[in-house]
Amino acid sequence: MSETAKMNLLDQSNLTWHHYQEGQDYPYPVSYWGTILDIDNDGHISVLYRWDPGSFCHFHRHLCDTTSLVLEGELHVKTYEDGELVNTAIRRPGDYAKKPPGDVHMEQGGPNGALVLFELFAPHGQLTEQLDAEGNTLRTLTTDQLRHAFSKQQQVAA
Repeated sequence: MSETAKMNLLDQSNLTWHHYQEGQDYPYPVSYWGTILDIDNDGHISVLYRWDPGSFCHFHRHLCDTTSLVLEGELHVKTYEDGELVNTAIRRPGDYAKKPPGDVHMEQGGPNGALVLFELFAPHGQLTEQLDAEGNTLRTLTTDQLRHAFSKQQQVAA
């Protein structure tokens, strides 16, 4: 997206979404969608995610500064420390949050799902780690991987 590009994030008809999900045997229901809005060479990334009602994203740890703004629905955020659930927060439209690297959590869409804008700053190239139930790293998402996905997303949209 160029500096002069503008879009209405509540009108998603022109966005290309990637669906993330797991099978019935997974420990919790995973069904959420993501689209990359922009990524620059300095590590600033804008992404939009939506959750299906009652569904989770993968358990993860942020490795960069992350801000979020709930646009629609409810986002239920379950925060963990040392493998223990320490907080559950419900964020509603207009709720803004800024978290430093190291935040370990999972999000769940409310009764009508959720639509959330995320702004990440990862000058070192590390975004998130997907974790298993014990907190071990399964995979790490990097800005290089996101740039590759953004390139493919733009080809599909063209």
